[in-house]
Amino acid sequence: MALATGLLMILHGALPDVGGLGSLVETFLPWCCLVLLVLGVLAVRRRAGGAGLAVLFASGIWLWVCWPFSAATPAPRPNLVVVHHNVADTNTDVAGTVAVLLEPEPDVVTLVEVTPQLDEELTEALAAALPYRAVQGTVGVWSRFPLVGAEPVDLRPPGGDASWDRGLRVVVDTVEGADVRVYAVHSPSVRLGAQGFGSDARDASLRRLADVLAEDTSTAIVVGGDLNTTLADRALDPVLEQVATPRGSFGFTFPATLPVVRIDHVLARGAEVTRVATLGRTGSDHRPVLAEVALPSD
Repeated sequence: MALATGLLMILHGALPDVGGLGSLVETFLPWCCLVLLVLGVLAVRRRAGGAGLAVLFASGIWLWVCWPFSAATPAPRPNLVVVHHNVADTNTDVAGTVAVLLEPEPDVVTLVEVTPQLDEELTEALAAALPYRAVQGTVGVWSRFPLVGAEPVDLRPPGGDASWDRGLRVVVDTVEGADVRVYAVHSPSVRLGAQGFGSDARDASLRRLADVLAEDTSTAIVVGGDLNTTLADRALDPVLEQVATPRGSFGFTFPATLPVVRIDHVLARGAEVTRVATLGRTGSDHRPVLAEVALPSD
C-alpha cells in the first residue's frame, strides 16, 4: 500500500483525466501524507520491518513531490502587500470580514463574489484604508494607490452567457515607481457527480486566463483569484506558464472551517511573490490569502 501511494505521487501526471480523475488526485496530493502516517503506525504496531521501510521510502517521495509547496524562500522586503479573498455572496458579516482583510495593512485587495449590495457595503467599510476601487461584475480591486485603465477580462467558459462576468484587470499606480497590472478573477466551480469530477468549465476558463496573460505586455502583473484548483493540478499548468507560483506555505483556504485545499491564489510575473499566508476566518466559506510582493526596481 505504501509503495502504491509512492508510485501514485510520482506518476500522478500520467493518470488519464477521464472524468477529471487526474485533476481530482492532484488536488488532494499533499494529503497522501495521512495515508502514509496511518501505514507507518500500523507498521510500528505490527513490528513489520519491510512495511516500515516501504513507508519511509514513500515518505521520501512525498517530501520530494510536495516540499516545493511548503518550503520557504528568502524574502526581500515587499513593495506591495496584496490580500485576495472570496468574500462569498451570502456573507452577512461585512464588518468582521473587513477587519480581517485590513489587519495586515494591505496595499491592494482583490475580492470575488461581490454582489451589488456587498460592493456598496465593502466600499464604505474599506474607504478610509483603500480609497480607490474598480469593480467589474462580481469581482473587484480596492487599493491604497490610484487605479487606472480598468477593463473587463472575458473568462467565460463555453455556454456561459453575458451575465457571467468574473474577470477584471486594472493598473495600480504605486509610489514605488513601478506600475502593476492587477487581475481579479474567479474561475467556475467544480462538481463531483455521476459523470466524475466536473471540471470542464473551470479548465476552459483557466485556459482563457492563460491566453490573456500571454498577450499582456505589462512589466509587472499580479493575479488574485479564486481559481478553484490547486497548484499541483494539471489544469492550472497553462496559467503557471505565465505567472509564477508563490512559495512559503501550503496555505489551505477552503473550506474555511477546516481548510484542506488551497484554491485561492496570488500569482505574479515581472514581480515576485515572496511570502504567502492564510488569514483568519471571515463571514465567508473561504479564508483570505495574504501575499507579499517584491516589485521590479526602476
